[in-house]
Amino acid sequence: MPEGSDLQYVLQQDWLTRAELHTLLQEVFIPLGFNRFRLTGGEPLLRPDLVNIVQDIASQPQTQDLSMTTNGFLLAKRAAALWQAGLRRLNISLDSLDAETFQQIVGGGRQRWQQVWEGILAAHQVGFSPLKLNVVVIPGINDHEVLDLAALTLDRAWHVRFIEFMPIGNAWLFEHRGWMPSQELRQRIRQRWGLTESSVLGNGPADVFQIPGAQGTLGFISQMSECFCDRCNRMRLSADGWLRPCLLNEIGQIDLRTPLRQGQPLSQLRAAVAELLAQKPEINYKTAPVRHHRSLRPHHVPNRGLKNLPG
Repeated sequence: MPEGSDLQYVLQQDWLTRAELHTLLQEVFIPLGFNRFRLTGGEPLLRPDLVNIVQDIASQPQTQDLSMTTNGFLLAKRAAALWQAGLRRLNISLDSLDAETFQQIVGGGRQRWQQVWEGILAAHQVGFSPLKLNVVVIPGINDHEVLDLAALTLDRAWHVRFIEFMPIGNAWLFEHRGWMPSQELRQRIRQRWGLTESSVLGNGPADVFQIPGAQGTLGFISQMSECFCDRCNRMRLSADGWLRPCLLNEIGQIDLRTPLRQGQPLSQLRAAVAELLAQKPEINYKTAPVRHHRSLRPHHVPNRGLKNLPG
């Protein structure tokens, strides 16, 4: 993490166990209509039992989609096992093609960039498709690389997603750098190659485009310039068992781990989650006006999908 980051980590004994996750999946979420799932974080590859969790989710007949977002540091050694377990889609964070810039953004040593790149190549070789690369654009730090990053889609069926910088866990950097609207990035790319709307539709909030003749696509996630809170359809399950209807605040969150471990009937947990789902449109509405607030704390799945937040 960048120097100066003030983070608190979830202790492993506070994580939902694989068995608890499986119980919630089968007895609470799937019966309520959840069928699309994303494993994210934190960093999901830190979980020793991640491959087993992937297998548990992928083996459910109701699962229509399973994907994972990762920083890629540990991906090279685990890509094949994740594929064999049933994972088919990956989002990998790649904020720069330069090792020094990458280090400035994510911290760690310069070898981190090489680790991520090796993970991307390993995932590509295994067969992950679509393989998406997430780029958070920070003015004055990596915005000069937008064209180079977009060029990754020319000869590969890779999908680059440009994400507007948000003050989530990075308020100190956001204060000094701000954010760059997706429209400006699209204009840069359009001037270089041209740009057309893509027929490829994603599950999330990205507006998808394509350089004419390119194998891959370009997505733009514009949560600052074009707020999409009102149409968010995602729920997030944290590693320690909190179910949150929004990434940007803690309105309406409910603790599932404590009642689960206390033996509360699963029907009651299911009812509580159903009630929270009914409240989500109103929570979305309340969230939209505060999305630019600089003190937001991270504590947001298509057609009812579920995100799990390990470690």
